[in-house]
Amino acid sequence: MRSLPVNRHQEIKIMLNWDDPLTPAKEAKLEPVKAATPVNPPAPESTTQVPPVATDSAAPEAPAPVDIKPVNPDDKRVINGFTDINQLAPFKYPWAWEYFLNANKNHWTPLDINMAQDVQDYQHNLTLEERHVYENVLSYLTTSDILAMRNIGLAVMEKMSAPELQIYQARQVYEESLHTWTYQHCIETIGLDQGEIYNRYRVVPEINGKIQMANRRLESVLRADIDLTDRDELENFVMAYSFFAGIFEGCWFYNGFSPIFALQRRGLMKGTAEQFQYIMRDEVLHASFGIRVVKQIIHEENVSLDPRAIKEMWEEAHACEENYAGYILRDPILGYRKEDHMEQFRFIANRRAVQLGWEEPFPGAECALPWLDEQANMRKEKNFFETTVTEYQTGGALSWD
Repeated sequence: MRSLPVNRHQEIKIMLNWDDPLTPAKEAKLEPVKAATPVNPPAPESTTQVPPVATDSAAPEAPAPVDIKPVNPDDKRVINGFTDINQLAPFKYPWAWEYFLNANKNHWTPLDINMAQDVQDYQHNLTLEERHVYENVLSYLTTSDILAMRNIGLAVMEKMSAPELQIYQARQVYEESLHTWTYQHCIETIGLDQGEIYNRYRVVPEINGKIQMANRRLESVLRADIDLTDRDELENFVMAYSFFAGIFEGCWFYNGFSPIFALQRRGLMKGTAEQFQYIMRDEVLHASFGIRVVKQIIHEENVSLDPRAIKEMWEEAHACEENYAGYILRDPILGYRKEDHMEQFRFIANRRAVQLGWEEPFPGAECALPWLDEQANMRKEKNFFETTVTEYQTGGALSWD
């Protein structure tokens, strides 16, 4: 509360509404100013004799001096570090700060994109098979981005011991929330049944399989008693982080938008596809950052992952994706088939594995969707008089490799 004096007898009291801070405060009434109370009023006289309080003649000991040393960036570590986590610079990982700066060049909200034509397309122009694809892609993604948010925000960030890493990951948590808002905005705008769409991941086995694989990885590191100085725990954490960066975001998300982009290429659901283009750019940064952190941990902690465990992880991810693709594309749509989807998954999986320093899990896989990478680097040219110009990426095109 702050007071603006009117005269020596009155003042206006302006108070914030703490119960509803978005509502303007009501005009306050004029109130008379009460006489000021003395800061130290004299104690009343008393006839009762108060006995003196015994005091210890020895003075209290002074606190021991704190051994404060400047932070040496060479002492920082991704995990298991002992430098001051509250001191940002000097950087040991300047590349992490660059990710944060680059992410902040990318700003948008789902309200920036006109969805009117999408409503028309969904109601009048999509076939039943195309509606099936559209609805189930949204059903999978709504749950997946919340999982990604929980992984970074709850399982990963608190284990980082260098603040430049945490700062980008805090931005990543925000972006995952923004993506969830975007899917919700699409669902609301199109007029889909929210209860039915959101529950599909629970009742459709082909969607649930992907979610359950991610849940197992998340729950294995989302424990209060985890000790990353233990080699088994450390290797499991690295595997879980590798899964979310390399497979969950690097493959499943990256490949998961492509059915909607296939509709966009035919002039359908262009508003939704534009939203997905913006999300895709964010997700590529997430995957790239996560892969780089994983490699840094492996280097600093001398981690050696079991090749069989890596192979099994890729095989399980492939089986989950194949079941999912078989469900959403049980009837091919024009320009997009299950076979295209799976070959592209294997191609992208090889790319992510190489980035992680692993062997290609699917040797010989070829790029089935050469137009997919273009989606994230496409700059929109819009008629100024018809729409607001939204320049999402203001810092140049992103590098996918």
